[in-house]
Amino acid sequence: MVHYRSVAIQELNIFYREAGDPKSPALLLLHGFPTSSHMFRDLIPLLADSYHVVAPDLPGFGFSDAPDRVRFKYTFDHLAQVVDRLTETVGLKRYAIYIFDYGAPVGLRLALAHPERITAIVSQNGNAYEEGLSHGWNPIQKYWKEPNEANRAALRDLLTPQSTRWQYMHGVADDSLVAPEAYALDSSLLARPGNDEIQLDLFLDYASNVTLYPKFQQYFRTHQPPLLAVWGKNDPFFLPPGAEAYKRDNRNAEVRFLDTGHFALETHAGEIATITRDFLGRKLA
Repeated sequence: MVHYRSVAIQELNIFYREAGDPKSPALLLLHGFPTSSHMFRDLIPLLADSYHVVAPDLPGFGFSDAPDRVRFKYTFDHLAQVVDRLTETVGLKRYAIYIFDYGAPVGLRLALAHPERITAIVSQNGNAYEEGLSHGWNPIQKYWKEPNEANRAALRDLLTPQSTRWQYMHGVADDSLVAPEAYALDSSLLARPGNDEIQLDLFLDYASNVTLYPKFQQYFRTHQPPLLAVWGKNDPFFLPPGAEAYKRDNRNAEVRFLDTGHFALETHAGEIATITRDFLGRKLA
């Protein structure tokens, strides 16, 4: 059974989904843009018989609070601090991380801060290498180099319902497998007053993640965590070379490609669950 809970972190209500026996090995699921823990709705029940699964909504996403930008600074450092505190509050002392999209730089910050807590990493289209960035990042990278209003405004098209639906559908062989409520929910939450500015702030701060890539890579080399990269190979944002690159720094890295897009769980949740269970079963035994 999946429980839907909220906990107070830094005066924010942080929503999370939880399933499984708390005595089982812990697995922290971290979502990306522009979604929420809802993206894990099919995966959680497929893992909860063997793992204690916790999937939070980041501040500004899903059903967690989205405080005004004046009150809460929307940076990846700050998001990671909130998630770090959440793990402590819900009692995750050691845990594996399943990282996707924005969840990758959040989760890898936790690994840098507390390497002793991380038992394994599953990266599903969660990038940590520059060769994984596609040309789709060019408008955002332009904003990093010239953070002016014109370049900020140019990114607003990425926040439209049409763009969100495209992210779900691109690279999918059979789009009838993609549940429309997934991108409809994301679009509805993006449309909340002020949320566009929150997302544009995070687009700008994503540059901090690229700056940290060498530190993430050093973490892989130093600690050699068990790592699985399971990747929708048709992802328009994070390319297959970003998955392969994990093997350069981590002799324990395993890479699997699936014939789907960015939101691979929409079409391949069962297959990803099987791959993840096999990997974690071998590495956490």
